[in-house]
Amino acid sequence: MHTVNANGAAIPALGFGTFELRDADAYRMVRSALDIGYRHIDTAQLYRNEQAVGRAIADSGIARGEIFLTTKIWVDRFAAGELQKSVSESLQRLNMDYVDLLLLHWPSRSIALAETIPALNAVCRQGATRHIGISNFTTALIDQAADLSDLPLATNQVEYHPLLNQDKVLAGARTHGMSVTAYSPLAQGEVFADSTLQQIAVVHAKNPGQVALRWLIQQDSVTAIPRTRNEAHAQANFDIFDFQLSADEVETINRLTLQNRRTIDPASVAPDWD
Repeated sequence: MHTVNANGAAIPALGFGTFELRDADAYRMVRSALDIGYRHIDTAQLYRNEQAVGRAIADSGIARGEIFLTTKIWVDRFAAGELQKSVSESLQRLNMDYVDLLLLHWPSRSIALAETIPALNAVCRQGATRHIGISNFTTALIDQAADLSDLPLATNQVEYHPLLNQDKVLAGARTHGMSVTAYSPLAQGEVFADSTLQQIAVVHAKNPGQVALRWLIQQDSVTAIPRTRNEAHAQANFDIFDFQLSADEVETINRLTLQNRRTIDPASVAPDWD
């Protein structure tokens, strides 16, 4: 599978997300995703499914070293000491010695990055994670986090799809050698109703979701983590490595991003977006 290399992390370009999947669905779908061929799984403390995800990975029979696993620290655990404790708890739930990537889930409004980033570095040095990164950070926050971190940051995980422009965030991440991980890459299903994506899909005998995912992974330093409760949809999302979008098609899709249709914007934690 195609991988994205970012500050030492080799991240499979297509992963499987588990947002909003409770235990039974999380277990079933992670097992299914691994059977399909996914080797990049994304979870988080907030999702409350780490135990099910870890069990699915253990029961898959696939060697741990073949799977790239990400989890994320929730904002109420960002204080020094508390962050380290939360990571130990995540590893216990996952029943693992380490994760491949550990992210700060959203920027905190109450705990300074000057406290949180050194704690994140500490758990990486202790071996709890192989790589560290951030999520939902603006360009200004990317710069701040990178400047504060002694260790390189591997990614900024943000909402990104053909209906939302993230050029500034992409540029900001690349300045620091980071990748961008696209969550909600199908815009909560909205891409399927877009006529432009439908037309391009017909040309390639694909569906609009597959076109959207292909557009993402054809970009430099971008990975995508679609989530679904449906095994057939997980298979379809994975079937994007047998075609390529032309330069003209990519440019046509690029113009769609000017709609700036954000689908995830929680008032309690969202920053002032770029």
